[in-house]
Amino acid sequence: MSVPFDPTSYSHQLAEKTTRLRELLAPFDAPEPQVFDSPREHYRLRAEFRLWRENQQRFYAMFVPGNNHTPILVDDFPIASQRINDLMPLLRERWEASATLNFKLFQVDFLTTLADDAIITLCYHRPLDDVWQAVAEQLAADLNVCVIGRSKGQRIVIGRDYAIEELEVAGRTFSYRQPEGSFTQPNGAVNQKMLNWAFDALGQRDDDLLELYCGNGNFTLPLATRVRKVLATEISKTSVNAALSNLADNGVDNVTLVRLSAEELTEALNEVRPFRRLWGVDLKSYEFGSIFVDPPRAGMDPDTCELSRRFERILYISCNPETLAANIAQLHDTHRIERCALFDQFPYTHHMESGVMLVRR
Repeated sequence: MSVPFDPTSYSHQLAEKTTRLRELLAPFDAPEPQVFDSPREHYRLRAEFRLWRENQQRFYAMFVPGNNHTPILVDDFPIASQRINDLMPLLRERWEASATLNFKLFQVDFLTTLADDAIITLCYHRPLDDVWQAVAEQLAADLNVCVIGRSKGQRIVIGRDYAIEELEVAGRTFSYRQPEGSFTQPNGAVNQKMLNWAFDALGQRDDDLLELYCGNGNFTLPLATRVRKVLATEISKTSVNAALSNLADNGVDNVTLVRLSAEELTEALNEVRPFRRLWGVDLKSYEFGSIFVDPPRAGMDPDTCELSRRFERILYISCNPETLAANIAQLHDTHRIERCALFDQFPYTHHMESGVMLVRR
């Protein structure tokens, strides 16, 4: 079966989200939000499926949250990218025809990109041997994908362990390595709109930018072209390595990236304590005019929120409008909302991505 969704309800759902964001930001005299919609289908670039065994066959399966016993068997997945939908039946044919691929296979993950790259991750409850690798190598060649095999204590990579994405911002195409198993924006079309909005909101500056939670450099690459130099932070080693590769691949050479959490960088800037990971970085050499933050759902912690108050401009992308509003409440006496936007990364759900540009009063 197909996973049920109703494209005819999309406009109504988006209007409800817009109203919700407008109400959350109303206490701060926010302007009317710009609204960036999503494709109605084939927008999600990632998908994870458990495999369900029935009548001696394995099927792609999903579950209602909280119920792991009643599967929804899936033949196609219209919210996922066309590439995922094309690969699903081809992969199923291969595991049905191969005992080596099929034996104790329990999960399949897909990662695709707007650039039409793809990784398939096959997860097993058994060790993977040379026979499996030979079969998987043929699978990768036939489907024109990278394949990663995972079992307890094993990770076998056939091809690359990252997908290649290409996103256009203000007429320039940026190339991104997106590592398997790490966070990437799920809705590529909306992500591209989000990058262009942030690029335009920041404007061309002659001072420096501090970026917290930079991930694989999704925003770092285009925003670095708008400022003199960037100090960016990220705590995940995988994301840091991907970001460094992305900076090099795109010839962006005005970014210093340090592996620190937002809380640790706040302590460093407040001279609470030194960090060996900042060795050789002269924090006093930066003339920060703007800070860019894209925090997790919990938002910025109070100390980081206070740190951001020092900057003339605060560019804030949020995956949780409630914590965004709570952070703005802490900043409202010194900063006002100049621009705001809604990015519909997650159609047919209550989740939304939003952005604000705060400027000093």
